[in-house]
Amino acid sequence: MTTIAQPLPAADTGLTEHIAHLQHTLEARLDALLPLGQERDLLAAAMRDSTLAPGKRLRPLMLMLTAEGLGACPRAALELGCAVEMVHAASLVLDDLPCMDDAALRRGRATLHRAFGEDVAILAAIALLSRAFGLLAAIETVAPATRSRLVAILAEAIGAQGLVKGQLQDLREGSQARSAEQIAETNRLKTAVLFGAIMDMACQLAGSPVGVREALLNFAGELGQAFQLYDDLRDLDPATGKDPGKDAGKSTLVAVCGESRTREQLLGHLNTAEHYLEQAFMGEQALASLLRKVFGRVEAGRC
Repeated sequence: MTTIAQPLPAADTGLTEHIAHLQHTLEARLDALLPLGQERDLLAAAMRDSTLAPGKRLRPLMLMLTAEGLGACPRAALELGCAVEMVHAASLVLDDLPCMDDAALRRGRATLHRAFGEDVAILAAIALLSRAFGLLAAIETVAPATRSRLVAILAEAIGAQGLVKGQLQDLREGSQARSAEQIAETNRLKTAVLFGAIMDMACQLAGSPVGVREALLNFAGELGQAFQLYDDLRDLDPATGKDPGKDAGKSTLVAVCGESRTREQLLGHLNTAEHYLEQAFMGEQALASLLRKVFGRVEAGRC
């Protein structure tokens, strides 16, 4: 079995080009959806700065590729992807605030509150969340009942049982001694929950059977754990574009179990994630190619 962490084979050149095309389409649509504003419109400028900053666009691409593999409407999937990227951008803005992680760098640039001020940063995050939900509610190619379900899925992922709870746990408990199970629960809320929402929304859009949905939700859970461990292993890597060493003093799996054990567990999550992905799609899928590009450093021992 070809694991997600292995390098992308040369034969996948066509898939690489396809992913690049989807990313270009996504960037263009995000640019069109975000307000241009006037010269002194700091709110519009901050919304654009946080959302259009250079990045992998992993979450919306995952949604678009999954929806494509399930046979869903590509136009609707693009709108969903843009909404997810706005939510993700808003969450990063809030995570970086002085009262949260107090970060100075994000994606190689000054964090939004450093560039625009805390007041504008908070309001820009709220505006992005509002724009995202408005976008979901206005997708004309999706039945009203499905639109309502999509809004509910994303709201639940963000709220008190999702990203918000995960951030609070990280802030309040991150410096305390925690077990590997407690760390995994925080990682689930911080990262895996949004991945799960992405898979669930793609399934709702395509009207997928229960078995496919369950497999993709399991895939998202494993991927979320892997992604957070990958982020923890790269804490001191300046190539991430974030403040190095922000996890110092935090009770991460790296701090509790060491780099070798964390890398081993990360690879285990990736292999299990691929098993669920193959179960859902019955074979190779473009999403696996995207993830091999993201996690290629792991098996090479470069993180």
